[in-house]
Parts: sequence; C-alpha cells; structure tokens
Amino acid sequence: MTTTMQNTPILPPSMLGILGGGQLGRMFAVAAKTMGYKVTVLDPDPNAPAAEFADCHLCAPFDDKAALDELAKCAAVTTEFENVNADAMRFLAQHTNVSPSGDCVAIAQNRIQEKAWIRKAGLQTAPYQAVCKAEDISADSAAFLPGILKTATLGYDGKGQIRVKTLEELSAAFAAHGGVDCVLEKMVDLRGEISVIVCRLNSENVQTFDPAENIHADGILAYSIVPARLPQDIQQQAQQMARRLADELDYIGVLAVEMFVVGDTHELVVNEIAPRPHNSGHHTIDACAASQFQQQVRLMCKLPPADTRLLSACCMANILGDVWADDGGEPNWLPLQSDTRSHLHLYGKKAARKGRKMGHFVTLADDADIALQKAQQLHNSL
Repeated sequence: MTTTMQNTPILPPSMLGILGGGQLGRMFAVAAKTMGYKVTVLDPDPNAPAAEFADCHLCAPFDDKAALDELAKCAAVTTEFENVNADAMRFLAQHTNVSPSGDCVAIAQNRIQEKAWIRKAGLQTAPYQAVCKAEDISADSAAFLPGILKTATLGYDGKGQIRVKTLEELSAAFAAHGGVDCVLEKMVDLRGEISVIVCRLNSENVQTFDPAENIHADGILAYSIVPARLPQDIQQQAQQMARRLADELDYIGVLAVEMFVVGDTHELVVNEIAPRPHNSGHHTIDACAASQFQQQVRLMCKLPPADTRLLSACCMANILGDVWADDGGEPNWLPLQSDTRSHLHLYGKKAARKGRKMGHFVTLADDADIALQKAQQLHNSL
C-alpha cells in the first residue's frame, strides 16, 4: 500500500484537508475544529454541508489540478467518501500525509477487488461470481442463483442492484446495468446485518467500536442499534474479523466493515467495506467515549485511536427528505427536541428530496430494545 510521508504527530493548529464536503465531511470538520485544527474542504458543490464549518472551501472538481495543489499544502488529507478519485489521493500522497491510502480507497471502490481482499484476509464472503461480459454468464452461474447482480463500482444505498432468480433474468439484469463489470452474489439465509468501525494507526494501535445492528428500508440504513442484539461471542468475533481485514490492508484511518449474520448459527459473512466513517457509526458522537470523527482526526494526525467504549445503549435513526412536506415545510421537531435522551443532528442541506439523508438523531436508553422502540416512536412523530 502507498505510505504517507511522516510518522511524527500532527498537532493543532495545523490545517487538515478532506476530499468531500457532505455530511461526513461536516461532522469531521466539527470534530477537527473542536480539537483545535483548521480545515480545508474540497467539494464542487457551492452549498457543501461541510463548508459551513471549514476555514477554506475549495469549490472545484475532485480532480482539479489547482485545487489539489492547494489541498497538498495541508498537513494531512483524508476523504469522506470512497468514490473520490483514487489517483487524486495518490497524487496528494506524494506531497503530504494521506489516509487512508489511495490504494485502499481503490479497493473499496470495486466489489471484485474488495471481495478478493476480504478472502485474502481469510474471511468469508457470500458466494459470488464476477460478471464482466455477457459470456461470463453460463450454466455454472446457476450455482449463484437466486442472487443479486451488483455493479462492481458506484453502488451505494441499494443502488446498482437487481435481484435475479434465473439465467434469463441474470442476462437481462446485466444488460440493464449497461454491460459494466458486475458481481453476482448468491443470496444467503440472512438473519441480520451488523457493522464494525475499526480505528487503526498501525498493527499495535487498533481499536474497534462495539458492533452496530443495522435495519434497512428500501436499501437505505434506517436504524442502527448498539449494542447489537447478538451473543457476546458473535460480537467479539465480528470485531476480530474487522481488525484482521484492516491489518491485511495495512489500513490507516477509520474503516467500516459491514457483515451479514447468516443462519441459525449466526455465521458472519463480510459484505463490504467503507474506507471512512460510516452512517452506522453516527451514534458514537453521543454514546461513546470518542466519536468516529474524532478518531478520523486523530489517526490522520498520527495519533493513536482514543477510547471506543460505549457509554449508553442507543439507537441511531436516519432522517430522510421523505419527512419534509412537499412544499419544503419542516418536520415536527418538537417531540424529538423535547426528549431529554435524544440528540438531533441536521446536515444543513438546502433541499430535501425523497431518499436523501438530511440528518439523524440518536436516542439513549437503558437497553437496546428500549432505544429502538423510542427511536421508532420519535421518528414516526416527525
């Protein structure tokens, strides 16, 4: 993997750079500014949510040479999304400290590479077949049916995925995807989904947050429940698997590892990775000793990961644009804001659209079941 330029800690008030100015960049900027650093955001959107908290907003494409030259002046650079130009990160790594590496980001951008690295780490994935041309679909493909045909790149929140049951449906789905590289994943006996956030500086300095149990609706994360309602040994196994994968990648930074819980035995199967903080880790801001965004700042600054202890059972609920009125009228925030154990986070996005993540809230409780129930009630009140 590509290495960064120095190993001495980077201290405030150094300037930190981030590729991407969405909500993850916004929460990163808040954490960095609170810790005494300055922040430069590179994002082509003039209304990028992170820009509101940044010292400098480079409003330019992610591959803009002049903007990258300016970002290279930062003491360290990170990213908030995996579809950033990996070559841009490799260029920056020639001039400043970059984490995660462009190589790691490139792996996470491609499901075929991603699954190969997961298996290289000795971890299990769902059975799969790479489908890169129509001729790859043959009688042997039947072993992976029923399945889901996913585009190898640019898929998120359920996008770029088509369920297929027959070889005919598989061929039609491949054509519908435009003939781009795809992965056919065999459907498993899915009993649940969890994710583990790994915070890694090096092999001696690695921490993991407690696994989050994730509930999706229409392919988009709806609720994350922590602690996950799984046996303790399964949760510990999930953390060990996530650490093993981070070690295999020689990863520096915050890495989210999503897993399927399969069958009656709660077998863990790695689904995918995200080389950044993750939606399912937003609860760490309000319910953990240190947030995933504080960890992102620390790790890019060559500081060891902070304490990841869970301080309270909780449930994180996403707030999508669906709860805004058609005329743009605000949701009813009063019940949520009046609840003394809930914390609202809005992302400052100018326009609400169906399916667009506009914010989230975290509800603390004495146990996970109560947290989920209360979060669902509050979400229904919006």
